[in-house]
Amino acid sequence: MSVTARWPALATACVVGLGLAVGAGVPAGAAPAAPVVTRAGLDPALVAGRGATVDFAEQEAENVRHNGTAIGPDRAAYSLAGEASGRTAVRLAPGQYVEFTLPSPANAINVRYSIPDAPAGGGITAPLDVAVGGRSTRTMTLTSQYAYLYNQYPFTNDPNAGLLHPDWWITECACVPAATTPVPEIAKPFRPMHFYDEQRLLLGRTYRAGEKIRLTASSGAAWTVIDLLDTQLVGLPHVAVRASNVLLFGADPTGRRDSAAAFDRAIAFARKARLKVYIPPGTYQVNRHIIVDDVTIEGAGSWYTIIKGREVALAEPSPDGSVHTGVGFYGRAAADGGSRNVHLRGFAIEGDVRERIDTDQVNGVGGALSDSTIDGLYLRHTKVGMWFDGPMRNLTVTNNVIVDQIADALNLHIGVTRSVVRNNFIRNTGDDGLAMWSEKTANAGNTFDHNTVQTPTLANGIAIYGGTDNTVSGNLVADPIREGSGIHAGSRFGAEPFAGDLIIRNNTVVRAGTLELNWRIGLGAIWFYALDRSISANIEVTGDHYLDNTYNAIMLVSDWGVKDLYSIDGVKFRDVRVDGTGTSVVSARVAGSASFENVDARNVGAVGVNNCGSFNFKPTGSEFALTDLGGNDGGGTTGPWLAAWELPNTITCDDRPPVVAPPAPTTW
Repeated sequence: MSVTARWPALATACVVGLGLAVGAGVPAGAAPAAPVVTRAGLDPALVAGRGATVDFAEQEAENVRHNGTAIGPDRAAYSLAGEASGRTAVRLAPGQYVEFTLPSPANAINVRYSIPDAPAGGGITAPLDVAVGGRSTRTMTLTSQYAYLYNQYPFTNDPNAGLLHPDWWITECACVPAATTPVPEIAKPFRPMHFYDEQRLLLGRTYRAGEKIRLTASSGAAWTVIDLLDTQLVGLPHVAVRASNVLLFGADPTGRRDSAAAFDRAIAFARKARLKVYIPPGTYQVNRHIIVDDVTIEGAGSWYTIIKGREVALAEPSPDGSVHTGVGFYGRAAADGGSRNVHLRGFAIEGDVRERIDTDQVNGVGGALSDSTIDGLYLRHTKVGMWFDGPMRNLTVTNNVIVDQIADALNLHIGVTRSVVRNNFIRNTGDDGLAMWSEKTANAGNTFDHNTVQTPTLANGIAIYGGTDNTVSGNLVADPIREGSGIHAGSRFGAEPFAGDLIIRNNTVVRAGTLELNWRIGLGAIWFYALDRSISANIEVTGDHYLDNTYNAIMLVSDWGVKDLYSIDGVKFRDVRVDGTGTSVVSARVAGSASFENVDARNVGAVGVNNCGSFNFKPTGSEFALTDLGGNDGGGTTGPWLAAWELPNTITCDDRPPVVAPPAPTTW
């Protein structure tokens, strides 16, 4: 596999351990004249009108003055640079710094960083000095206790563990270790991932635009990697006078005593008195689920009202299979009638989840919530930020920040209908950022709109698993790391079939199309997968932009074992822009068909269409047919990306074409 210097480690995209690739960086004394504000590591002009509108400004560490070492760019899984926003960050030795310039007034910061794990796992802590205007202002405590997963799914926190599943095929030896003689030696730590965490800090006063914020690494860690800084002007705390105030029912805002029972009492009183519940500024300890139904709960704002809890082992597993509980606000189970008219807003939920146990209900928000709203929450360190088990309907999720999850940020699971997820910001999930999973009962009539999803360390930015009449629109998805895409539509995981319309429009996906570890092929920025059944709904992809694709922009695929059983038919692509592919514009590895109209491509690294069909190589051509509806401009390495000679079903099958890293995307 040939790779240009822009992605130096793709050629070793399997196990790279904790290596720190060296990039150019911006050394001390060579800072830009003005702050470089980005969105998902991009010039904001490239993503105008897409993704979440947020009240903070993002600055990448590699773009500012520092005396550390830039790492990256790198698209490889299991590398610090590969998991960084924009695939580049800055490594600091003790005493080294990065220095940002405020682009606008701010009184709060958020740092995305990584420090080493403990030798036996479990993480360490280390201080980070924060200086504003040349004066040391605060000390931020960094931790790796919520980072570092290793090994095979569902992962472990132990870097020294042997293979969790030695009877699984692994790409590192291209073998099943337990069935191989001699047994291969597998390097440890095996497949390290999920390196980063985030930490917020109120600065105590407002600083004007142009002030310098310097972050200096301490000797508490052998190295500190700074990925980015978000700066924000946080308003005054929200106050609700006419409300059921949790303090009146015994809640402890210092966090020393558990406040769960006080929350229950405040909620019960609020329902009787027809009041909302108010949680004033403070940190409240809650170590179990708070059950909510027909109630409004609001805090003073997510920077001021923090509900924080430990993960607690249960004496025996609960009926749903959970072996732990933890902080979370849950509607009643759908089997018990669910909850309705629940409104949660203006507070933070911070969990204590450090391992992935799929049966555990240790999510920030969960249960079944119909006719409800969730707005302005900050969720961190839970398993899934929000996991909804329907059937349920008419839920609106808006303006939330969900970071540092062990699994998904949000999942609409089982019969969720007429619900909207809009203007949410998501970063550093351990599985799909946003998902609709139609297991057992179809999701229908839902919309994911104008959300930003960055750096899922496994799986996809946005995933739709079956369902009817759903929409994915106006989103910004960046930097999926491993075995996933920016946008994914999959007939898999036992999902109900796709039916009606699946509308995918006006999304931007950047630095996506990752390596599928088991197949050892590159995916697409958008990826359709027929595994459990054929996909034959009306699927329209309109107005999407696929930028700086690691491999393909568009991929349609089935699995080898079912390649002659299932197909993907009639997907329509219109008014799509592709700026940069490591390989092709379209890769087809399935039977079926797709049409293309006004799909413009540039900086294409391989033949425009890599058409393998079902790999039967019939003399009549591929089992996958492409229809040219006109206006498809731009070229690949062999001429126009959608050339007449490729139509309708010419076999142009190159299983693993060389990767040619494109230049950085620019305005069209």
